[in-house]
Amino acid sequence: MSKDREKRPEVKDEDRKTLGERLREAREYLGFSQEEAANFLGVSRSALSLIETGQRKIDALELKKLAGLYKRPVGYFTGEEVEDISFGTDVKHLARKVSELSPDDREELGRFADFLRARKQKKEG
Repeated sequence: MSKDREKRPEVKDEDRKTLGERLREAREYLGFSQEEAANFLGVSRSALSLIETGQRKIDALELKKLAGLYKRPVGYFTGEEVEDISFGTDVKHLARKVSELSPDDREELGRFADFLRARKQKKEG
């Protein structure tokens, strides 16, 4: 066995499963289907499914590409960085969901946002 192989830390099945779960959660949070994410990555839907269940290894370039799509740092998926969903990601997610609503529902949502803002201002004094 080469010295390089001896120095590399072993990737445990549990770590691969955790990475896959984080990737799946980020994809679902943003509303992407497996098919959409797989096409973006350039792999089959079944390959992405295997990645998300920890049954297929993901290389660094694939992980970097998905991290960009999911608007998260690579370290979020590897557990090196704590979860920090940026304001921009939340707004994009909400905008996508709101765009699917009827005009009446969007109007109702606007009234609810006004209610929440007023409630916050009342609490702050």
